[in-house]
Amino acid sequence: MSSQDNISPQNHPALQQQDALATSAEDTPITVFDPIARDALLGNEKDLPLLAETKLLSDALIRVIKSQTSAAVTQTINDLLAGENPKQTIEQILPTLDDIQTENLIRACSLFAQMFNIAEDRHHERRRRAHEHDAVPSRSSFESVLAQIQEQGVSGEQLTEQLESTSVAAVLTAHPTEVQRQSILNFHRRIREVLSQHSHSSGYQQALLEEDIETVLLALWQTNETRHFKITVDDEIENGVGYFDLSFFQALPALYRKLSKTLGHSYPDANLPNIIHIGNWIGGDRDGNPFVSAQTLRDVFKRQAAAVFYFYRDELSKLYEALPLSIRRVHVNAEVLAMAEQSPDTEISRSEEPYRRAIALISARVVATSHGFGLDYGCRFGSAAPYSNAEEFLDDLTVIQQSLIDNGSTKLAEGRLADLIRSVSLFGFYLMPIDLRQHAARHADCVHDLFKHADLEDYLSLSETARQRVLLRELATPRPLFSSYIDYDEQTEHELAIFAAAADIKARFGEQAIQQSIISNCETMSDMLALALLMKETGLLTIKAGRPLSRLNIVPLFETIGALEGCIEVMEALFANPWYRDLLNSRDNLQEIMLGYSDSNKDGGYITSQWALYQSEQRLVEVFAKYNVRLRLFHGRGGSVGRGGGPSFEAILAQPAKSVAGQIRITEQGEVITAKYADAGNAERNLEALVSATLKATLLPDATMTPDPELLDELSTTAFNHYRELITHPYFIDYFMQASPITEIASLNIGSRPASRKTLAKIQDLRAIPWVFSWMQNRLMLPAWYGFGTAVEQLLAEDENMLAVLQDHAKNSAFVESMLSNMEQVMAKTDIDIAKSYVELAKDKDNAEEIFALILEEYERSQRALLLLTGQETLLTSNRSLARSLALRLPYLNALNWLQLALLKQRRGDGTDMLKEDIDDARLLQLTQLTINGVAQGLRNTG
Repeated sequence: MSSQDNISPQNHPALQQQDALATSAEDTPITVFDPIARDALLGNEKDLPLLAETKLLSDALIRVIKSQTSAAVTQTINDLLAGENPKQTIEQILPTLDDIQTENLIRACSLFAQMFNIAEDRHHERRRRAHEHDAVPSRSSFESVLAQIQEQGVSGEQLTEQLESTSVAAVLTAHPTEVQRQSILNFHRRIREVLSQHSHSSGYQQALLEEDIETVLLALWQTNETRHFKITVDDEIENGVGYFDLSFFQALPALYRKLSKTLGHSYPDANLPNIIHIGNWIGGDRDGNPFVSAQTLRDVFKRQAAAVFYFYRDELSKLYEALPLSIRRVHVNAEVLAMAEQSPDTEISRSEEPYRRAIALISARVVATSHGFGLDYGCRFGSAAPYSNAEEFLDDLTVIQQSLIDNGSTKLAEGRLADLIRSVSLFGFYLMPIDLRQHAARHADCVHDLFKHADLEDYLSLSETARQRVLLRELATPRPLFSSYIDYDEQTEHELAIFAAAADIKARFGEQAIQQSIISNCETMSDMLALALLMKETGLLTIKAGRPLSRLNIVPLFETIGALEGCIEVMEALFANPWYRDLLNSRDNLQEIMLGYSDSNKDGGYITSQWALYQSEQRLVEVFAKYNVRLRLFHGRGGSVGRGGGPSFEAILAQPAKSVAGQIRITEQGEVITAKYADAGNAERNLEALVSATLKATLLPDATMTPDPELLDELSTTAFNHYRELITHPYFIDYFMQASPITEIASLNIGSRPASRKTLAKIQDLRAIPWVFSWMQNRLMLPAWYGFGTAVEQLLAEDENMLAVLQDHAKNSAFVESMLSNMEQVMAKTDIDIAKSYVELAKDKDNAEEIFALILEEYERSQRALLLLTGQETLLTSNRSLARSLALRLPYLNALNWLQLALLKQRRGDGTDMLKEDIDDARLLQLTQLTINGVAQGLRNTG
């Protein structure tokens, strides 16, 4: 390929700024947000390292592009770097490019966005370290929150009591929004590593590292970004477990060490129990995924066991090397000496090193234990009896730790050994607990089949009252309905096999390995009881002395607006039922409730979804207090704002008073997992923020204004009605299907489950992820703001004094502030010009233009309302970080959208002259998918 082009990275405003700062040149306005001068975005001296690394990566990438592409492609990149109009640039060049050149142009734009992501992530880390160096803890740090708690007079006893009942969990799901392959992400990690080394080197060493960056970029360029195969559940399992090697094995012990040290400074007598955990849905979530089976559940635990046992083996090996303490130099407790006597490590050189010999015994026992879980690797020390459970392993490690403490070696007891002890207490032999999840209708179908073969009632034809009656009848007796001699429906046997596997896994790995079974689309009391019956039939719930003993938490997922409104009636009916109260007593009187952000948003719009969730939490707090039941909320948040996304710290503080109460679980999905947890440092900070926010929301619940319910009710009602008018408009579904890349997104190999439960043609059947993903791609981001402007406008028209009230809420209510802040970030990424051009894809352009006109009017109203309430003149005035980010990446991001639009036109039979030559549909789809990847990477929080 030709490399004649003369790309000039210095033409890019962001890269040019570094030299401008050095010479104090006068800044010129940027075009991203006209009222904000470029010096406010790119002219801060603190950003010099960011601009230097951006330039370093851009220079290297440009050299790769020049060596790998044609002159036409490189000239186009040069035009984009120089700040040329992306739309005009793409429209002029695209008809002259063949399909290979088009692919190269897409890849180039995408890689620039990826490199800027890396540079920005490193800059955030750099600024965090600078704050720590200046002894200025961030507001989301444990240190900062602990200081506030201490200032409010919380005693050590009160804090200790709260910590003992605190449980925070980040739960990994396989929901498909991560468009990047692990191979690509591995290249990104390597570049981050080299950049870190580069910043601490000079001269020849720096030159070598720059060559290394270019080498990685070349490999990245020559690697396919999209998968040519459908991802499987096994792939998702592998990806999920992989985050432990990437970060969690290092981050969790380090975080506990940091939290313990910080706690000790403020409250010397307080101890830190296991308060934060990593959970998992991958391999247990069957809702809409026919590929998850009982064997899948067994496979995921085998894979998790392999990861944790290999980790233990390696850590014990390091500990063995770290403790060659001689019996001539130290005293050793009798328990350690007894372990040493049993050790298979009989080398004469170790005869005076009891700690090493004891650790060798532990290592041999750990390896022997792993064999029982299907692993096959040996121990260099020899063989020993396996452990019966993780508690025995933990006891042996604690014996060694206590001996070190008792005999003047406390420092040695507090380092690697303490981290390993914490790890074993967290991970056991199963690594992370897995939740089960299935749709309520599937449970009902299984109960119906069981009843049919037992010659009982026609379950599905019964009323809700009758369903409750027959279920409670069957749940009151230990007599089983299931018979192994009967052939049930395939789906029934599939589901019962999963529950039976769960019972076996709990027996082998420990009761904590599987703790929750979640009911999607739960709406009635019978939905809860139906799951209980399936658990009874598979040994997960037993009846003793007439009372139920459950081995799982039965967790309803209330996810639509109607379900959120009706959840109080359901829970109150359950709590008033003596049988169910007995079941709760067997689960430590704790009831977990999962709240769905995605479907409630798709169902009722952003404002109504947020407010319905808030109100439901408030009412749940009241009903739980009435019946003296402990509440734990599980927030089913996605990465995008339309699916509950946004900063976790602010999101937790925005919850109603007393709704957190030290107990919270939050889903982490798709690209958010990579963003938060692919790096140990990032993982530690994000998990710390979850802990900090949970403690602050629990111990300082009155730190924020409670929203006025009448005000929010009126806003919500108006926004809901306006949103529903849009999505029920007779032309709306055609507009959405045709003016977005939804069908192309459905074809992406980014997840094992289908894009919809039934069909793409109905919004109610469409999964929330591709729904939001599509609106991000066409740059409207509609699910995160539609209806807001009309609601505010109507409220102010009725009472002009309401402006001051709304502004007060925007400033002093954590709930409203968080809602508006997230909305602002999304609206700043909206591009009306690009979105309007997607209307050209519609077959019936008149009807599509009618829908778009409604959307445009509402966008303008919503932007005006947002600025009015926040007191800003432009979007992102108070969010310099995001404004700077968009200033850097918009030329490439917008170019990718224009490329996507041209390809969609070609693929859908319109605009055949947009490309140089006819390209078959498979190739057009492949190129379109590349643009989808690129746009997702540029926007970052897509799913």
